[in-house]
Amino acid sequence: MIDEAYRKTAEEVLSLLETDGSGLSEKQVETNRSRYGSNAFGEEKRVSPVLIFLSQFNDFLIWILLVAAILSAVLGKLESTLVIAVVVLLNAVLGTVQHLKAEQSLTALKAMSSPQARVIRGGDVITIDSQNIVVGDIMAVEAGDFIAADGRLISAYSLKADESALTGESLSAEKDNEHLEKSNLSPGDQSNMVFSGTHITYGRGLAVVTAVGESTELGKIASLLSQAKEKQTPLQRSLDAFGKKLAIIILAIAAVIFAMNIYRSSPVLDAIMFSVSLAVAAIPEALSSIVTIVLAIGTRRMAQENAIIRRLHAVEGLGSVSVICSDKTGTLTQNKMSVRQAYVGGRLLAENGLDLEQKLDKHLLNIAMLCNDSITTDVQVIGDPTEVALVDWGEVYKLDELIIRDKYQRISELPFDSERKLMSTLNDIDGQKIMAAKGAVDVMIKRVKYIDDGQGARPIKPDDITRIEKMNAQLSSQGLRVLAFASREYEGTELSLKDENELTFIGLVAMMDPPRPESRDAVTACHRAGIRTIMITGDHIVTASAIARDIGILTDEYQALKGSEIETLSDKELEEIVPRTAVYARVSPEHKIRIVKAWQQLGHAVAMTGDGVNDAPALKQSDVGVAMGITGTEVSKDAASMVLTDDNFATIVRAVSNGRSIYRNISNAVQFLLSGNTAGILAVLFASLAGLPAPFAPVHLLFINLVTDSLPAIAIGLEKPEEAVMSEPPRNINEPLLNKKFAQTVLFQGLIIGIATMIAFYIGLNADLMEAAVMGASANGAANGSSSMTAATMAFAVLCLARLIHGFNSRTQGPLSLRKLFSNKFSWIAFLSGSLLLAAVMLIRPLQNVFETVSLTMEQYLQIAGLALLPTIIIQIVRRLMARR
Repeated sequence: MIDEAYRKTAEEVLSLLETDGSGLSEKQVETNRSRYGSNAFGEEKRVSPVLIFLSQFNDFLIWILLVAAILSAVLGKLESTLVIAVVVLLNAVLGTVQHLKAEQSLTALKAMSSPQARVIRGGDVITIDSQNIVVGDIMAVEAGDFIAADGRLISAYSLKADESALTGESLSAEKDNEHLEKSNLSPGDQSNMVFSGTHITYGRGLAVVTAVGESTELGKIASLLSQAKEKQTPLQRSLDAFGKKLAIIILAIAAVIFAMNIYRSSPVLDAIMFSVSLAVAAIPEALSSIVTIVLAIGTRRMAQENAIIRRLHAVEGLGSVSVICSDKTGTLTQNKMSVRQAYVGGRLLAENGLDLEQKLDKHLLNIAMLCNDSITTDVQVIGDPTEVALVDWGEVYKLDELIIRDKYQRISELPFDSERKLMSTLNDIDGQKIMAAKGAVDVMIKRVKYIDDGQGARPIKPDDITRIEKMNAQLSSQGLRVLAFASREYEGTELSLKDENELTFIGLVAMMDPPRPESRDAVTACHRAGIRTIMITGDHIVTASAIARDIGILTDEYQALKGSEIETLSDKELEEIVPRTAVYARVSPEHKIRIVKAWQQLGHAVAMTGDGVNDAPALKQSDVGVAMGITGTEVSKDAASMVLTDDNFATIVRAVSNGRSIYRNISNAVQFLLSGNTAGILAVLFASLAGLPAPFAPVHLLFINLVTDSLPAIAIGLEKPEEAVMSEPPRNINEPLLNKKFAQTVLFQGLIIGIATMIAFYIGLNADLMEAAVMGASANGAANGSSSMTAATMAFAVLCLARLIHGFNSRTQGPLSLRKLFSNKFSWIAFLSGSLLLAAVMLIRPLQNVFETVSLTMEQYLQIAGLALLPTIIIQIVRRLMARR
């Protein structure tokens, strides 16, 4: 590999690589392959699926559950062991499948290399597989070719390359073989180089290979991609931290209750089993599964709205996104050059403003299509994007380039080259030979002698030139690419370079890669939701700023910054400047990662959108990487967390809305689980401290865990998005799930449900005492647990039913309206199915024996119903009072 080959002459590069125009010999090929490496990307050693599966068990809560499962098995409680094992294995399988699907980025990068390349070896042009190309090979390239390796151009004839996937610039880059003096140029400014993964759109040339495989610009991006670390989403971080704290608290409570039972002379095995059962019931082992299920269902809903989620936790990550760093080309814009304005006959017209009844307007459109080599059909588009835009302009007026060119036959041509910055053709137009020319305004203005102002050709005056130059400056300042068009009558049949003089100026055509129609509304919606939208592009700063202003990203309070300016900033200085910067232009992949990291260091959750190879590292570094599905490369898709199937920036806004709703639903589901578990813990703790019998049998805790946890929690997770969700600011990325308000709500709701449960227990205990008295047993014996079946049954039934009813409370954080009550059919399915299962274990005798329940009186059943409904009534009254305040 030769560093900064663009700063050396072609002859110097050939000399350094010990080759010439006839190419390498077979011996040199092998020598260079050994010295510089092969044209392939290395891949990191992949972790085996078995190790990935085993790694899913490396979690504190999982360890506790596994210990509980072992103890349950030792004590003969196999049903508890089975339930715990199923839940833990299900989580492990889901995590393994998700991991195996995630990392395919390097494979996609490898596949991007062109399958074949034409090289000169031993004086002959041969075609080889791209992986066999080596440093020092002479590549022959022409329009339509994909480039197999980085190379320094030896010769270039009207050569242009589409480097948008690498640099983000929508226009084809003009290429030449001149050496450049400046150092540290970005790939987009290295005009004498061609790069692996790009393709030639125009002309032909020869290049000597200077880098292959991982040493190419594409390979460097592969290296960046492997270094970029995937970020845990806020929910993952919250659940991890919360799970550890919760497990410690629950273990402490279980240990206290175990000690109390031993102090009261309970059998050691019974005390162990009860403490283990309490721990299993208190730890929401279904939490991980419920979160995964809710996220999976959310992804299905989002897929219907054109957002494919590749990593489940990215769904809730979207909900906390406060910054979207968006690529310009193909994301905010259409990735297609389009004519926006024309200056003809002294008039500045919109793209659809030509009057083809006027001779001059028609003449401008004709020469734009005739001095043009691009072709567009229903199945393919061939040619330089600028020329394609001119052909598309003709289609606005229902003109077909093939019909026009057939009608006005081309006789001769002078192809475009970067030195002249002109292209000319000679056509037979209605029996008259007309030379048509197009090119850069500054070049064309020096070659025109006449001007057609709509009244016919006349000598051009200094005032005319001043007006043209002012118009060019005005259009260029708007980020438009401006071409000048001229023509002249011609006598001969073969054009020569000297003929490109004494031309008649016809007009200017200004074009750009226009914003997507929906981008402006999407950016506005982001601002309303408290989300900053940042444009990061490899394009020029003037073009990028014009687009950003048009769609509302760049306003007076923000600035635009170039990649070369980022180079001079330290990471700390960049952190200070990013809040004031809305546009970054002419940036490299390294700059994109630095910008994303700077926002993250400031405490923001960052989404990065893009479609090119150059976007992939930043997509992976960001909290949520969003790739374009239609125009995006496979590299960007595989590095991203989410892929938009319609390439529509507005889809991101809908995804953010869904992400916020899903996170809120998950938060509500967690709150539901913890408040119910808290009620059970408080009831057991109170009974132990008061010296009462255990309010629940271990099998009761297991049933409560199975029936009243999962189904209502999943139903809560399926709650429809609330309308106001996008009028709120993003959730603070550093705010834990279990914050002060969350904990207070859980404790309040758990306390209310726990009190109702213990009231039922006391009612049942009195009934047991009365029954014991009737049967002659001592009251003291009943109180110490020799006969408390009715009490345990009533406490168990109230806790189950109260939690099932509480599922309706937990669907929203505000008062529950009548309309809201019936808006979620899944919550009713969960309630009815749970109630039926509870009724079965309460009323069917064989199940009574299994679940240690007894038959009750009608009065006791009514007491259970009233006490189970009481917590919801109290919670709703409190919410309404708070809403009024």
